[in-house]
Amino acid sequence: MKDTVFPSSRQATNGRAAAAKPSFPATKSQLYGATRPLYRPQPKPHRYRRSCCCSCCIWTTVAILILLLLAGVSAAILTLIYSPHRPTFTVSSLKVSTLKITSSSKLITNITLNVNAKNPNKELIYIYDPIAISLTTKNDVVMANGSFGPFAHGTKNNTLLKATISGGSQELDDSSAGELRVALKNKKGLLLKMKLDTKVKAKIGGLKTPKVGIRVICEGIKVTVPNGKSPSKASISNAKCKVDLRVKVWRWTF
Repeated sequence: MKDTVFPSSRQATNGRAAAAKPSFPATKSQLYGATRPLYRPQPKPHRYRRSCCCSCCIWTTVAILILLLLAGVSAAILTLIYSPHRPTFTVSSLKVSTLKITSSSKLITNITLNVNAKNPNKELIYIYDPIAISLTTKNDVVMANGSFGPFAHGTKNNTLLKATISGGSQELDDSSAGELRVALKNKKGLLLKMKLDTKVKAKIGGLKTPKVGIRVICEGIKVTVPNGKSPSKASISNAKCKVDLRVKVWRWTF
């Protein structure tokens, strides 16, 4: 009779533990299988957004170019139809009530000025902002400052602008004061230059242009010191005025 031997429970437990225990060293499949992230497909970028932005930029540029072209064509048509002419300015009169230099080199002046502005156009109206006035010598010594008020310059119209300007008791340096004293003693008179600065826009019917800077320079004015209380009249027979349209991008001199 054969004896049957049954393994003990401890041996069976150790056997199962040994079977469950991983082998050492670990295999590649064990290493990469534990750490490799799960693959998730990434969505493709939407190219239509970029193309939409490019289309918007292109159409905006085209629209701006069309507007500029239409504005240029409109200006050319208005020029051909209305044939606009430049405004003109002339010095009508200039009277000096006070013109002296004090012992402390202060310049004191009081001057009455009349300027005639002419609009020769039949359809075009000029609308002026306040006009700054500056009266200077050939060495750029400011003799007087002032301003004309704003006004609308009607068609085929002559407008007389009047103002009283003064020097405001400005103090001169010794060199300028000395040169001016000598010039005032000259019987031929002191040569002055007048400068007018303002902004103007044009109106044709219901259409108005943007404002642009305008400068008027009048040269050839001669003044003398008044004798007593009577003001002296300036010599303006040789005075000539030039109108300069002052635009930021370009300058167009009439």
